[in-house]
Order: sequence, then C-alpha cells, then structure tokens
Amino acid sequence: MLHLQEETLRELTERFIPFNRFLGITLGSIRKGFARLELPFRDEFVGDPMRPALHGGLISTLADTTGGVAVWTHTDDLESRVATIDLRIDYLRPGRLERLIAEGTVVRAGNRVGVVDIRLFHPSNEGETIATGKGVFNIVKPKKPASHAPSSPTR
Repeated sequence: MLHLQEETLRELTERFIPFNRFLGITLGSIRKGFARLELPFRDEFVGDPMRPALHGGLISTLADTTGGVAVWTHTDDLESRVATIDLRIDYLRPGRLERLIAEGTVVRAGNRVGVVDIRLFHPSNEGETIATGKGVFNIVKPKKPASHAPSSPTR
C-alpha cells in the first residue's frame, strides 16, 4: 500500500508542479516503488526536425520526473520533499514523434536517499527502449518538533 494515496500523488504530479502541467505530463500508474508517467506528443517537443526526433532534454525531463515520483511513493506524508541529486540518461535511439512513456523502479529507498532505474519507450512498441536512466534523489523528511521532557525541580 502506498504511504501517500494515488490521487494525492496524481494531483502533485499533474497539477501542483507548473512545469509538469505545462508539458502535459500525466501519471499513468503507481504502486510502492514504481511510477509510470506519460507525455503526449506536441510539435514543440521536436528537437531535430531533419530526422525528426524528440528533444533529448524532454526525454531527460520525463525520466527525472518519473524517478522523483517513484521515490515519493516511499514517503510518509505531504511534508516530505524529493529532489534530484544526480541523473544519468543513456539515449539508445531517437524518440519518435508520438506519446512517450517512462517507468521508474526504486532500487533503494533509505532515510535520505532513493535510487531509481528508469526506462523510456513509446506505447506503439513497449519492447523498444529509447532511453534508460539512473536517478539518485534526496529525501527530505519534515523535522519533528523536539519533545521536551518535564525537568525535575531543582532544590
């Protein structure tokens, strides 16, 4: 079971983050340690009109967002924050001018750091990976108020 409910993560992913909303990123599915995000194609996403192919920055953006959401499935509350520490992308083939899907699987989630393997592909051929990624994410949990034990009276 997810610590944060699916609808809460959907709201955060699709509507709360302005850049995700601008791009049109949608949350396909999640479960603890896994996220699948989708990005519908728009003409503005072309990076090489001569080939034509998707812009590499768009591919890495979707990978980064997917990894962050996958790590977020391990958090306990809405006060926690997830931020990218490191992201590596290997571009394996040009992205076609169609919907792009990314799946992120958490390989480790500790108290402060989460590591995610990410795969990007098109729905027309899920077996053909166009890029892979490895993301390392900082997990910042809210500080708990210090509990003050009653002090013993001095004599």
